[in-house]
Amino acid sequence: MYLVDANVLIEAKNRYYAFDIAPGFWKWLDRAHQQAVACSIEAVRDELLEGDDELAQWARTNVSFFRPIDQGTTTHFSTLTAWAASRNFTQSALVDFTGNNADYLLVAYAREHQHVVVTHERPQPNARARVLIPDACIAMDVTTVDTFHMLRQSGARLDLRAATP
Repeated sequence: MYLVDANVLIEAKNRYYAFDIAPGFWKWLDRAHQQAVACSIEAVRDELLEGDDELAQWARTNVSFFRPIDQGTTTHFSTLTAWAASRNFTQSALVDFTGNNADYLLVAYAREHQHVVVTHERPQPNARARVLIPDACIAMDVTTVDTFHMLRQSGARLDLRAATP
């Protein structure tokens, strides 16, 4: 299953899959969720609800797309925290990453449920100012991909059958 980061949804809404020009992406995402292909977590939903736009409305409408953190996920917190603390991150980066941070919870949830994290972030193993999802995923043996990989691998088709110029 694909576990979708907030930046994927925000970037889609702001750019190439805006609701008004690519409603097929959002329909596909709904169908992918119904078929147990894609989901996210409640902490990501909370981030999206901070906005007052179509994406926040989509998040309010699609509550089941966002899963709660379960007991199994919490068993990975200590390993994830220890990994982050063992790196050369600034204290501010560590504080921002741990706890109820959506990225932290996303990585732990993916590890517990053996999901693939979908994010636009790229690994930066020498980063100090911010803990990036791909680096944390590598440490936790979690695979990451981008939106387009997820769409291709899942067989998504965003077809404009009756397009008008």
